[in-house]
Amino acid sequence: MNYGNYPDLSGVKKVLIVKMRHHGDVLLTSPVFSVLQEAFPNAKIDAYLYKDTAPMLEGHPAISKFFLYDRAWKKLSFFKKLQKEITLLRAIRKEKYDLVINLTEGDRGAIVAMAAKAKVRVGFDPGNSGFLGKKKSYTHIVKNCPFPRHTVERQLDALRRIGIFPSEERDLHLSVPENEAEKIEKTLLGHGIEKGSYFLLHPASRWRFKCWPKEKFTALIETLHLSGQKVVISSGPDEVEKKMVEEILSPIPHIPVLDLGGKTSLKGLAALVKMAKCLVCVDSVPLHMASALKTPVVVIFGPTSEKNWGPWRHPRSFIAAGNFACRPCNLDGCGGSKKSDCLTSLPLEAVLRGIEELEL
Repeated sequence: MNYGNYPDLSGVKKVLIVKMRHHGDVLLTSPVFSVLQEAFPNAKIDAYLYKDTAPMLEGHPAISKFFLYDRAWKKLSFFKKLQKEITLLRAIRKEKYDLVINLTEGDRGAIVAMAAKAKVRVGFDPGNSGFLGKKKSYTHIVKNCPFPRHTVERQLDALRRIGIFPSEERDLHLSVPENEAEKIEKTLLGHGIEKGSYFLLHPASRWRFKCWPKEKFTALIETLHLSGQKVVISSGPDEVEKKMVEEILSPIPHIPVLDLGGKTSLKGLAALVKMAKCLVCVDSVPLHMASALKTPVVVIFGPTSEKNWGPWRHPRSFIAAGNFACRPCNLDGCGGSKKSDCLTSLPLEAVLRGIEELEL
């Protein structure tokens, strides 16, 4: 056994990376593909993701093919769902991968690793969770760092575990198609807004306990408007998120805000972020888009950790967060109440200070 128990990777020609998580998590895997491409320039590298998260990695130069799991399958009958999953697993097995890396602790990725029958199978230590014998799905187990560590680095640990150590080049990669950029620019110009001239506000998150109070976003818009800034607001397509945008704007009908809440695709949102003068958001996917595209960003953090999820290698970023001894607690609100004191008490001035420090 060699020091580190690294496998022989000299014959690796086909690699599968598994990431069954949400949009932001998937975007944060993009350096893994880049590092693998550098390590195996002639290898075919594929990705296995949830179907709705694929836009986060579409256009990545290192990815050859996507295998996509449709969350809608969960609504099918047991046997129809099983049939879909077995068909997908068979397609993966036919690829005859040499290396499979599962970047999450979930069971589905472990099952894929087993089904692929790759010689080298890498996964994070699941502890005592998951199905019986889950650890045996892998030939190499990645130890979980017990201390705060950015998610990008945690995922790169899967490569370090098998002797692939990344160079300094490990930026996020997000492709913005030209047609999406043209569509967004046309929409902006139709409202008298040029690219690079507006503040983009993205106040919502799928996890509502991570959101800054609506009235504070309203006050931020008023302040920006008084200083002569143009404002665009966005959200995901979820009805709760769109309603949040409506409630932010309802007290200020006299201020001309371009409301694109729920009206863009993921790639369209990326184009909107790319063209913005500055993004102000909570801990959500636009933050990671801004890191990839190097758009100035002020990020509002509450119960989640900026050390794990904050801007990645982004010099023009600012964290607005309260000085609470208990944060980050990673709880869904104080005591599980769905409301976080560290956010409700965070003043408007904390965000304005970030905008000032970014010299915008």
